[in-house]
Amino acid sequence: MSADWTAFRALFPTLGTKAYLASGSYGLLGAPVEAAIRQYMDDRLEKGADWGGWTAKADAVRDGMAALLNAGSDEIAVTASASAGINALASAVDFSGPRNKVVVSNFEFPTGAQIWHAQERRGAVVEHVPEGPDGGVPLEHFERAIDERTRLVQVTHVCYRNGQRLDVAGVVEIARRHGALVLLDCFQSVGAVDIDVKALGVDFAVGGMLKYLLGAAGIGFLYVDRARIAELVPTVGGWFAQADTNAMDIFANDPAPSAARFQAGTPPVMNAYAAEAGIGLIRERGVAAIEARIREITGEAMDRLAEAGCRLATPRDDARRGPQVAIRATDAAALTDRLAERGVIASWRDGNVRTMFHAYNDASDVGALIEALAANRELLA
Repeated sequence: MSADWTAFRALFPTLGTKAYLASGSYGLLGAPVEAAIRQYMDDRLEKGADWGGWTAKADAVRDGMAALLNAGSDEIAVTASASAGINALASAVDFSGPRNKVVVSNFEFPTGAQIWHAQERRGAVVEHVPEGPDGGVPLEHFERAIDERTRLVQVTHVCYRNGQRLDVAGVVEIARRHGALVLLDCFQSVGAVDIDVKALGVDFAVGGMLKYLLGAAGIGFLYVDRARIAELVPTVGGWFAQADTNAMDIFANDPAPSAARFQAGTPPVMNAYAAEAGIGLIRERGVAAIEARIREITGEAMDRLAEAGCRLATPRDDARRGPQVAIRATDAAALTDRLAERGVIASWRDGNVRTMFHAYNDASDVGALIEALAANRELLA
């Protein structure tokens, strides 16, 4: 581990007592983020209501996310969650005509699929793209589902259940041939994978700050390509979605000319302090360097897990995986609890123990994982 990553690791006190491998559930609290939350408390005590300072924090989060995604600040809405962003977007989509189909992969996190199914009352038709024989979702399955009736395709970047990474650029190419829009859910990758929304060609991207962005729960973002903003008018909104929040106009809805039209009420102020600091940590190290570090440590973990006889649900190919290594188990919940008893913090979904790495992890965490699994071999699939 280089000196730079050793210093980075030292910012996260929990690693002094735990092998923390659950960043895809909730990223660790770093010292700068803790300090930012304390600063919020100090500001509240000293200033009370500080609307100018609060909106400046939300704008700092907006600017930081724009830089991370290679987007413009006017293309970023600061939301209360990824769910809030998808709901605002869904409210702006017209399903009344023949182009009323939404295509979602079977790798989506439930909230996304559930929101699109909720639009069935408004005329949406939702079609799911199933997995292939190898457990991934191949492009040919998207090819079968996307057609001239497709209004929007939602595709996850990295599957929350097994760590598999989808070919987003390939999905975008198929969607473009049929005139469909693409929403990228990058919650399980942003901050751990270098994402360029312009290079990928997606119309929208959604995520939140509590995982690999090292911020807090209760704050997220929605990217909306500048070319799409004017044609979409959300019916889920609020006063921070208006062109002029100070107008206080109760006789009309005047949406902001930017992606801010997808916002709602007062921004999540305390969470914005944390998110600004978390994004700062990521930008200071550089996402490309973080991605390379995570690829190195997850590669080491996968090799050692394979040597130990573990069955993995995550592909070994770097291009087909993100920061998660999913281990098959006979009782994933019980095994996750057993690991926690030995100081190894992981998570579970879909019969897999999910070990989700960040750049602050090192070989000692991998070693602790291997030892804890060896002590509970009877729960491995």
